[in-house]
Amino acid sequence: MKIIRRTKRNFLGAMAATLAGGMAPWRQAMAGTRPAALSEFEVEHGRTHWRRRLSAQQYRVLRRGATEPPFTSPLLDERRQGHFACAGCGLPLFSSDTKFDSGTGWPSFWVPMDGAVATHVNEASVPLPNEVHCRRCGGHLGHVFDDGPHPTGLRYCINGAALVFRQT
Repeated sequence: MKIIRRTKRNFLGAMAATLAGGMAPWRQAMAGTRPAALSEFEVEHGRTHWRRRLSAQQYRVLRRGATEPPFTSPLLDERRQGHFACAGCGLPLFSSDTKFDSGTGWPSFWVPMDGAVATHVNEASVPLPNEVHCRRCGGHLGHVFDDGPHPTGLRYCINGAALVFRQT
């Protein structure tokens, strides 16, 4: 039996290798899990309907809680006026006026539209930021951090696969 020593270097190396592959290890471990508190929404469909409705990447992100690889979303460079809506149910989530370049590789916003998103406090053994999900369909959008710009100081780091852009 091979003994694996858990060191900071091993952990960071595994994280880097996994991130290069597209998903952080804790997101892989949590993929497919939905907190019980997120089980009832305005828009609900069965697994088969969601799979038909969404692309494979959208399904992994919105319905399974995956994280897309950084710097892969075309919405990262979207600069036109409009809003970013949930790719699952179409609910407008973020205004283009609140989008900023966080340098993280994912579309980032400093505030969502009123009543558009909800957050779930992560109670996993690995410390993670609060999950952000669509309040109407429960789709996983990303996470919220407290290192954003003024006036809120928040950074909603959102998977581009979870969004569609609608120009106004």
